[in-house]
Amino acid sequence: MLPEKDLVRLRHMRDYTREAMAFVQDKTASEFLDDRKLQLAVTHLIELVGEAANHISPETQSQFPEIPWPQVIGMRHRLIHGYDFLDYMIIWQTVKSNLPELLVQLESIISQNN
Repeated sequence: MLPEKDLVRLRHMRDYTREAMAFVQDKTASEFLDDRKLQLAVTHLIELVGEAANHISPETQSQFPEIPWPQVIGMRHRLIHGYDFLDYMIIWQTVKSNLPELLVQLESIISQNN
């Protein structure tokens, strides 16, 4: 069984991932790139996913190597520290290509530990 604090953070990751995906669900890349508020909201949600991941214990991270921990955390760092130049097409691709798989993995881990 996972430590409760890690399980809470995994739930946060799941919830923020779901929310980011829902925000762009019915949008095209062009609509996303033309909507500054949507860009900022989705970027912030991805930052929150990475922040939650960064606070999950190394022991729990090592139990679930299917989660690309360094990439999730690294994306957060790039968004926070590279704020002066963000490529919103990469953010779009992340939400559309990477987050759905991450969500499946998080839901599986959470369901196994409830």
